Amino acid sequence: MRLTTKGRFAVTAMIDLAQRQHQGPVTLAGISQRQEISLSYLEQLFGKLRRHEIVESVRGPGGGYNLARRPEDITVADIIIAVDEPIDATQCGGKQNCHADGEAKGTRCMTHDLWATLNAKMVDYLDSVSLKDLVEQQKEKPAETKPVVVVQRSHQAA
Repeated sequence: MRLTTKGRFAVTAMIDLAQRQHQGPVTLAGISQRQEISLSYLEQLFGKLRRHEIVESVRGPGGGYNLARRPEDITVADIIIAVDEPIDATQCGGKQNCHADGEAKGTRCMTHDLWATLNAKMVDYLDSVSLKDLVEQQKEKPAETKPVVVVQRSHQAA
């Protein structure tokens, strides 16, 4: 089980939006440039986020996107589920028909309950982390520093 770029990019874009929304609607072009995410990909993701009422669009000059809810009312699980990202570690997609072929066809595998429990724990965790939490984590990080380049002069004997 792994989170794909769809889920990662959606969460990253939402943090960017939440950080800047107090300045007015945030453009996808701005998010695209700052986060190095394709504009067309963001358009697809934000269409899904809008349909799930996580963001709202503002049309016209100075338009863009705002959060449709307060950052503390949006969880990582909300975002990931909105962009159709499966949170599922089971082989069968939760259908309990893990065995596709053979004598055990259509039955659960021996580890089904383990992976189903992991799914529940992942959803619980992602549901416990709000967008506000992620924005605050970004504020706590020290500003990125540029690497220091040391130039040494060679001393030649005269």
